[in-house]
This record gives sequence, structure tokens and C-alpha cells, in this order.
Amino acid sequence: MAKKSKRRSNSYTPASKAAKVEVQQPAAAANGKGYGITGFNPDYSPVKKDLIRIAILAGTFFVILVVLTFFLR
Repeated sequence: MAKKSKRRSNSYTPASKAAKVEVQQPAAAANGKGYGITGFNPDYSPVKKDLIRIAILAGTFFVILVVLTFFLR
């Protein structure tokens, strides 16, 4: 059998990772009130339009397949 090679653990830790970095939070997030008026408010109307278009196309193709099954029997 072949010899198993042992790995040495790397105990080197760079100073940048060893020191803890404190991240300051906004005052609104720190007191639990969230972001308030300037919060994240995405507009999904283009996504909804695309999903509706995909659903219509899928439904149309499904109906075409069902109709073709009657003619091709």
C-alpha cells in the first residue's frame, strides 16, 4: 500500500483577519426601526409583465399540443 501523506495545519493568521473590525450601523437600524422612508422599495412591474407573457406563451403551446393530439391520432 502507498504511504499516506500527512498535512500540516497552517497556523499562520494575517494581522488583518486576526483583528476584529467593528462595523457601524445606521442609527435607524441600531434602534430597531428599520430604514423608514428611504428603505428598499423595488419595482417588480417589468418582472410581472415578463412572467405573464411567459405564462400566456406556455398556455398557448399547451393548448396547441392538446389540439394536435386530436388531429394526429
